[in-house]
Amino acid sequence: MRIIIWALALVAGGALAQQQIKVSYQPALYWSLPYYIASEKGWWAQLDLTPLYSTFPAGVPQIAASASKSWDVGGAGSVPAILGAARYQLLTIGITNDESVGNALMATRDKADGFMRNPASIKGQAIVLTANSTGDYAVQSCLRKWGLAKSDVSIKSMGQAEIISAMSSGNADLGGLWAPNIYTLEEKAGGKLICSGKDAGAVVPGALIVRAEFAKQEPQNVAKYLAIYIRAQQWAVAHRKEAIAMMRKFYDQGGVSISETSMNKEFDTRPVYDLAQQLKIMDRSGGQSEVDKWLTGIGEFMRANGTFPEAPAAKSFVTDEYLRMVDRDPKLKAFANKKD
Repeated sequence: MRIIIWALALVAGGALAQQQIKVSYQPALYWSLPYYIASEKGWWAQLDLTPLYSTFPAGVPQIAASASKSWDVGGAGSVPAILGAARYQLLTIGITNDESVGNALMATRDKADGFMRNPASIKGQAIVLTANSTGDYAVQSCLRKWGLAKSDVSIKSMGQAEIISAMSSGNADLGGLWAPNIYTLEEKAGGKLICSGKDAGAVVPGALIVRAEFAKQEPQNVAKYLAIYIRAQQWAVAHRKEAIAMMRKFYDQGGVSISETSMNKEFDTRPVYDLAQQLKIMDRSGGQSEVDKWLTGIGEFMRANGTFPEAPAAKSFVTDEYLRMVDRDPKLKAFANKKD
């Protein structure tokens, strides 16, 4: 079930009517904490916006909800972003972070060392994962690294909470998880990460997405959204101690319980991008952009999984138009680049 949270913007002299923007996310650091920071700091109101938040447990229901226009913009994994492009005309307008370390194949405490010493022993094993997710992509990338195919193992799809439960109770030895679920399994059941997307050479970016119709109707608000997101993210990097305190409060509200050590790990293992860096990885002046290459690889994984007969071309749904709007607008550019 979605959880709806209203954020009311107030200005001196009373409440003014702000333009509403509906924001969707999942409870993970770089898909959601920047929104929470922006609300706490009053930055939405500074750009005349009022966010209406909706929370989803995973990417598939999140992007499916876009069909009913229940949200306008949001943050999600790259797999849902591509699925959203193919089925719901969603655009990718920026990158939340490099979450290659945060998507991984995990093993139970008593089996992990054996699998790591002899990855070939994974052949014939069952792996529980969330199908057609970045976790699935990381798992299959790890299997390829070890010379194994998807057909060499038995895959069972389930939600992340179910995976944690199955592995904690001894009903599964191997699972595909993403942060912060990785840390929950590590801390509550002694699970161990045996291979991440990064270990397997697979770049797994998170995506900032928007409904194409909303982008066409409200391009300036899309640019404002990006400026707010980038500022909040860079503020978190520059003020880690305060950001972690806010993360703890935010996660508690969402029912996610992880230690401060794991919260620090979120910052240490998840590279993020400021405005200039976003523009650089989206730049096509020399051909395919870095983002094009990353999402093309993930799109091929989805095609091979039977998600669609042909993956959408990155150039058809990845655009830096709204980042360039921020860069060209002195007010928005200054706003995005602030770290206080």
